[in-house]
Amino acid sequence: MKKPPIIWTNVLLFSSTFLIAAVAVPAYAVLVGFSWFEIIATILCLGYCGMSITAGYHRLWAHKTYDAHPLLQWIFAIGGAFALQNSALHWSSDHRVHHKFVDQNDKDPYSAKRGFWFSHIGWMLREYQQQQYHDYSNARDLQNNPIVMWQHRHYLLLAILTNIGIPLALGVITDSILGCLLSIGVLRLVLSHHFTFFINSLAHIWGSQPYTDGNTARDNGFLAFLTYGEGYHNFHHIFEFDYRNGIRWWQFDPTKWLIKSCSLVGLTKNLKVCPEDKIVKALAAMQLKRAKAKVSLLPDAEPLLQKLEQEYNLLQERMQAYFDLQKQLLTAKKAALAQKTEQMLQSYNEFDLRKHAEELKQNWQQQQRQWQLFIAQYA
Repeated sequence: MKKPPIIWTNVLLFSSTFLIAAVAVPAYAVLVGFSWFEIIATILCLGYCGMSITAGYHRLWAHKTYDAHPLLQWIFAIGGAFALQNSALHWSSDHRVHHKFVDQNDKDPYSAKRGFWFSHIGWMLREYQQQQYHDYSNARDLQNNPIVMWQHRHYLLLAILTNIGIPLALGVITDSILGCLLSIGVLRLVLSHHFTFFINSLAHIWGSQPYTDGNTARDNGFLAFLTYGEGYHNFHHIFEFDYRNGIRWWQFDPTKWLIKSCSLVGLTKNLKVCPEDKIVKALAAMQLKRAKAKVSLLPDAEPLLQKLEQEYNLLQERMQAYFDLQKQLLTAKKAALAQKTEQMLQSYNEFDLRKHAEELKQNWQQQQRQWQLFIAQYA
């Protein structure tokens, strides 16, 4: 089958910036040296670009996991142009197609099943999407966003002003124009590009699948460090409308921390979180699936398979009982606060369900420990 035409603009951009970053930047570092200002400015600009993509393009506009104040949206719109990854409208539209048709080679714009090179950068080097390049019908909500559309209309100008203007201005201030253009301009751009591209490629190849194996997405803590928390990609692909990617306190997700911190000062609101019961159920279902696959290979596997099912069903029962009661408690609390009557508040404070909920939680956690010990034998 004949390959689509090459997009020479992208080929020249990616190849030239990569060669400069790989050859000229190290040469300059050895022969002249970068100042601490240039190093720190490069890191800060890299973070600004990265977080504009993760918190802005990805979690705000592509998935609508929270609402943001216009000021924050302006910051993300300019930072997204600085990252040079197309407009927020185009990026988000592509990404929504990716989630809808993940791993389908003929529909997923950067399907990982077409190989590392294709999903990492190859999909941008040829006119693979020529027929639907300007089809934004899946992003009508964003077409009603004046900030998104302003950035989309003026994207090329913004990209030039930020990618040349910012490094040049900092170079003039520090009397190190070449150094700033190389580090803040080129090196920052190349790192920003490939860190983001790793999510399309490596995060679908390298890592674990604790929540689902229905697609190629993986959780990878190392990639999370390079991508501002986006490395927990298996979780994201099953719970895409959660503003978090790393849901545990110890998981590195600075994008989540930024969004949450901004909510404390009124810059973000309506942060969406997947109910905990759905998360733990998905985790347990995958554990059961893997354990059954290993047990089925053993001689006389039938009794063990039955035992697995029994333990899993008991875990589900205790888990469901706890979360059902938690929902009842939440409903009761909302009713009490809504009425604001002393009688109802006292009724809630003396609610026997709270004590019962603690007992159910302990039962669930006890069964969870027993379940983990049981499946550990087949890990």
